[in-house]
Amino acid sequence: MSRNNKKSEENKDFEFLDQTLRPSKWDEYIGQENIKKNLHILLNAAKEREHPAEHLLFYGPPGLGKTTLAHLIAKETSSQMRSTSGPAIEKVGDLASILTNLSPGDILFIDEIHRLNKTIEEVLYPAMESRSLDIIIGKGPSARTIQLELPAFTLIGATTRVAMISSPLRSRFSGGVFKLEFYKTEEIMKIIERSAKILGVSLGSSASKKIAERSRFTPRTANYLLKRARDYAQINKKDIDEKVVDESFKLLGVDNVGLNASDRTLLETIAKKFSGGPVGLNTLAASLSEEEATIEEFNEPYLLQMGFIERTPRGRVLTKLAYEHLGLDFPKDKGVNK
Repeated sequence: MSRNNKKSEENKDFEFLDQTLRPSKWDEYIGQENIKKNLHILLNAAKEREHPAEHLLFYGPPGLGKTTLAHLIAKETSSQMRSTSGPAIEKVGDLASILTNLSPGDILFIDEIHRLNKTIEEVLYPAMESRSLDIIIGKGPSARTIQLELPAFTLIGATTRVAMISSPLRSRFSGGVFKLEFYKTEEIMKIIERSAKILGVSLGSSASKKIAERSRFTPRTANYLLKRARDYAQINKKDIDEKVVDESFKLLGVDNVGLNASDRTLLETIAKKFSGGPVGLNTLAASLSEEEATIEEFNEPYLLQMGFIERTPRGRVLTKLAYEHLGLDFPKDKGVNK
């Protein structure tokens, strides 16, 4: 094989590295046991009836495995999966093109489905319920409606913000609406150990635990941290042990509980600029020069999970745990906080 061809093959391997870390069998999917049991019953019952699975909606913070579940369902049902996202479907014609190109039994996966606009949602209702697509041709008095029959298909939606999905659309996910929970440290350790084998790196249980404890209870973050520890160990000609994990995470700015620089800046801003809160999201975002959505979707879920902040009707409030983590004195007038 020529040198150029070898480089091309290596680039292709790197490009699909994240996909290779994604579980390809139900047995490899660790965690979310209750959801897996429900899906097992739903999919097997549909298979016995020789019907496509009913429409499903998965929600929860980023990186918990919503897309992976959709891929596993497609493999379990031996179905072709068409993937798109809410922002990518800009016009009714875009959705019509996707739906009319589906084959019987196909799965349509829409990521970030909460970002579909209302006009497109309304076209989706009859497609989900009665497998028909109503298209209006022309404008004004000469306009007419054509109804197209669609093949039997399964819609799987994924979202990080389920409250932004309209109630009529949510109610049409007849197969169920499932919330993905944060993972336990033991589950994350199993995921890390599986990924380490795929990456071909040696990893002790103590190093695995250190990575898991800083993974924000999220498989995607755990795999990211593992790859960065692997890179650091490779460059410094070392094995991945506890010391290497600590050194590599220090470079990344990840502390002993998984907070990064932006998390700590957020906590310090509330503590020092706003006396521990309460502070409104809009004010906090302006102080940090961040978007509100970034704080709500990226920073807050883990900080709430760790008990570092509280959401109140008046705004965000820092807890005693957060002050202790930052090494700051807890204000006496906030003794009601935990």
